[in-house]
Amino acid sequence: MHKYIIRRILVFIPMLIMLSIIVFALAKAAPGDPFTGKILDPTVDPEVFNEQREALGLNDPIPVQYFRWATSMAKGDFGESMYYKGRDVQSLISERIVNTVYLGLFALVITLVVAIPIGIYSAKNPYSPLDYSATTFGFLGLAIPNFFFGLIAIYVFAIKLGWFPAQGTISNIHITGFSEFLNRIHHMVLPGITLGLAGTATYMRYMRSEVLDVLGSDYIRTAKAKGMNDRNVLYKHTLRNAIIPIITLMGFEFGALLSGAIITEQVFSYPGLGTLFINSITNRDYPVIMSITLLLGVAILIGNLLADIFYSIVDPRIRYD
Repeated sequence: MHKYIIRRILVFIPMLIMLSIIVFALAKAAPGDPFTGKILDPTVDPEVFNEQREALGLNDPIPVQYFRWATSMAKGDFGESMYYKGRDVQSLISERIVNTVYLGLFALVITLVVAIPIGIYSAKNPYSPLDYSATTFGFLGLAIPNFFFGLIAIYVFAIKLGWFPAQGTISNIHITGFSEFLNRIHHMVLPGITLGLAGTATYMRYMRSEVLDVLGSDYIRTAKAKGMNDRNVLYKHTLRNAIIPIITLMGFEFGALLSGAIITEQVFSYPGLGTLFINSITNRDYPVIMSITLLLGVAILIGNLLADIFYSIVDPRIRYD
């Protein structure tokens, strides 16, 4: 097991380096820089912007810029924002990443709590009314874009019914203790459900398919022939084998939720990494854009690494070759 983990980590390192190269290359391939458009301002001498570009190293060769950036990132120095004057990127991200992580975890919990039981029930009762309903929901969940569902949720549940707030993370900054916790959860309901919609539909279909496959296996028929009741068959044999592919999905899912939060947060004016990312793109704040993109990529890589490790724990047959 220890050798397996070490090997997975060794594979993780070159993937991380390649990710950093891709992020940097995409940022440099994008048109313009933080000063694009400002040179048209007749009140400012264009030479001033050229001097600022030189001071920031934007005129240096691309390899020099990459190694300087990568070295700083490795040291935990994300640089300074070019739009939020006097603010370093690390402080901007640290202010908002907690909200995004909480939202991602909330969406993941909703996904698992809803999708897995319904997927199991649909597999045990195929072609039942609930199975047909779950199938319809699965198709709609995958077909409807998150932002569109978010707008519908705001209109129905926030504006018309007034059950949930349409934006923000808390109603009153002076709320403390358990009341603050409940208030924050109340604000996360709509964006959390919106963010977890596609994941719920995916997990539901996967769980149904895997349970059906396992229920048709020879060892399940043998267990039933020996007189084992359905409950023991389900929990001792079926779920243990059906859950293995789901674990692989879970490793990717949390990183995907953090990435998907970019649009969801914008729809609900939720102050997380998503709104910071969109604002940075609008203002060509490349240090922030590159840092958030790399951070989300690392989250996905770590999720996949953990999924591989958990996969080997659940199924000892899995080994890294």
